[in-house]
Amino acid sequence: MNAETLACAPPAAKVAWHQINWANCHSDVRRLQARIVKATREDRWGKVKALQHLLTSSFSGKAVAVKRVTENRGKKTPGIDGATWSTPDAKTKAISRLRRRGYRPQPLRRVMIPKASGGSRPLGIPTMKDRAMQALYLLALSPVAETTADRSSYGFRPERSCADAITHCFLIYGRKDSAQWVLEGDIKGCFDNISHDWMIANIPMDKVILRKWLKAGYVEHGTLFDTDAGTPQGGIIGSVAIRR
Repeated sequence: MNAETLACAPPAAKVAWHQINWANCHSDVRRLQARIVKATREDRWGKVKALQHLLTSSFSGKAVAVKRVTENRGKKTPGIDGATWSTPDAKTKAISRLRRRGYRPQPLRRVMIPKASGGSRPLGIPTMKDRAMQALYLLALSPVAETTADRSSYGFRPERSCADAITHCFLIYGRKDSAQWVLEGDIKGCFDNISHDWMIANIPMDKVILRKWLKAGYVEHGTLFDTDAGTPQGGIIGSVAIRR
């Protein structure tokens, strides 16, 4: 299946979950991601946008997104609707529900989790559908973010680990003429206060979808709160958006 026919795959309702050819789906997604990387390097942003749309509209992209959110550690943790996709039939139907037209994310379910240093921090839990939509659009955003990100950055990066960061530090600071001091900094409330306007202006993805996520709000103790700034910790795409 070539990239031009990805969006014309059979409706998910006609494909049983265990009959999906996952090798082909992952191959189709990687092929489109490689084209996004190439267009990004060439500064062909119109082409990047077109390829991102093709990927987020494709059966393969949607199937891979649903597979991710139904097989990770949070697969049994519901959002405010209480729904989880635990059966093959539910997963299959979910693929066909991932549509841009008419999409409206639900508010996050906010819970407080303890911090290792004491105190607690808020965690926003999206619904399964919203998680899957984030996973889908992450497939299209990640190639751009990884192509344009700082090569010395290791936080929240795929295929990078603490060991890689340690190796980098050793190479930089192991020389005789290396700096003698290291300055450690922490941006207080980074996720809580980052500007929505800045993200909408600078993150190269579908602006309509991004704005809907940012303005979805959250529910805590049965009360709905608006979100005017910041991005919640707990969403699949959040750390990539911040890094970009």
